[in-house]
Amino acid sequence: MAIPKIVPDFRVIRDENLCINCQACCRVCSNDTHSFDQNIAKIISDHRKCVGCHFCEEICSTGALTIEKCYSQIRENFNWNEVDFKNLMKQAHSGGILLTGMGNDRPWINYFDHIVLNASQVTNPSIDPLREPMEIKTFIGRKPDSIEQLKKEKKLPILLETEIPVLFSAMSYGSISLNACKSIAAAAWEAKTYWNTGEGGLPESLKKFVSRTIVQVASGRFGVDARYLNEASAIEIKIGQGAKPGIGGHLPGEKVTADISAARKIPEGTDAISPAPHHDIYSIEDLKQLIYALKETVDYKKPVGVKVAAVHNIAPIVSGIVRAGADFVTIDGFRGGTGAAPVVIRNNVGIPIEIAIATVDSRLRQEGIRNHASIIAAGGIRSSADVVKAIALGADAVYIGTATLVALGCHICQKCYTGKCNWGIATQDPYLTRRLNPEIGKRRLTNLLRAWALEIKEMMGGMGINAIESLRGNRDQLRGIGLNDKELALLGIKHAGDAW
Repeated sequence: MAIPKIVPDFRVIRDENLCINCQACCRVCSNDTHSFDQNIAKIISDHRKCVGCHFCEEICSTGALTIEKCYSQIRENFNWNEVDFKNLMKQAHSGGILLTGMGNDRPWINYFDHIVLNASQVTNPSIDPLREPMEIKTFIGRKPDSIEQLKKEKKLPILLETEIPVLFSAMSYGSISLNACKSIAAAAWEAKTYWNTGEGGLPESLKKFVSRTIVQVASGRFGVDARYLNEASAIEIKIGQGAKPGIGGHLPGEKVTADISAARKIPEGTDAISPAPHHDIYSIEDLKQLIYALKETVDYKKPVGVKVAAVHNIAPIVSGIVRAGADFVTIDGFRGGTGAAPVVIRNNVGIPIEIAIATVDSRLRQEGIRNHASIIAAGGIRSSADVVKAIALGADAVYIGTATLVALGCHICQKCYTGKCNWGIATQDPYLTRRLNPEIGKRRLTNLLRAWALEIKEMMGGMGINAIESLRGNRDQLRGIGLNDKELALLGIKHAGDAW
């Protein structure tokens, strides 16, 4: 029988009038898409191998290359779109689970794009951030119940202090390169915010940044010991993440180099498997026991938080986590990125971060425990406008992951799991990792945070707000466009045109 061919995802367009056969594209493509044919003295490209990272396009000195999306010519059928058709063909060929990187790319509604901000006009004048004080410093952790309690105890709980309500999300050494980790850690240090090690442990070369480091305790417990916990600024227990709620992780043994072995404290060349559940957490009481065990280990000098994926019953889940003693809770929406996840899980499990933030904030306020823990929103934060809207919906701060990698050069080709990242980010190949200069990476990330800080101040000034504390949970500053009554009710906002 004839075996159906899998249509390529991308097509390489080469302008023969511009191509000088320098073979740079042949040398740099880690997927071996380009090769020089000696018989015809020309470069040929295998479209099936192209992942759409655009690296060859960027380095081509004559501009001869263009990478285009390749659309299959299957018969038009509204029930069988191109993606579903290709995925079925791939599984019929391989018999395995389809993997992908990055977050959910399905065309679900993005609620940030359907929310608009308020602006002051006459009776409540706007504020000029260039000439008037504007405070965006943020404190992460438990807050006192009242001024009287603060006076009685005469000290604040241990808090994380960040100059901007934007932190770098958890991305482990192993899933990304050491140069990427260095870029992120150095940028967090310089911008006076925080970065998260993920579950990959803390490499020795990054310990100079520990005062701006959040470490993770995940189900695999990689790199976790008393020293690791005490060196960091805060600890985060990872229960789940937005791209794969309820799913564990796996770093193949061939990626566990000597350095990764040392950081994760596992034998070199062995698989690093993170089970889906923590095998010591099967109830909220078990989680509470771990939270206080970690607090005991660090002598109550570090905030301890919990990271969970945004799922259907996220509000009661977070309520239980806060009551279990967490100082902050990270909620990762279904657009959260990952190095590797089953396509079917990434595309069909979880809920949007906007709805999760709003429902959690409302629930904690109703129960009178909103001040007991900070809420960090993650999963799909693309711009400073998303940051402002997330905080107005009820978050204290946000994590950025995909946006961080894009700033470093990532083109979201979604092939992180292959370890062949041409940009030197999601790879451990020494030839590829050299392509990311940590100094340049740090500068690009600090530039991003500086630009966002300026824009956040501009938006707050336009609303007549001069402190981030006054924006938090202030949903009167938001209005929805094109949303139904149920969506508006869950978000806790009015429709555009509704008065105060």
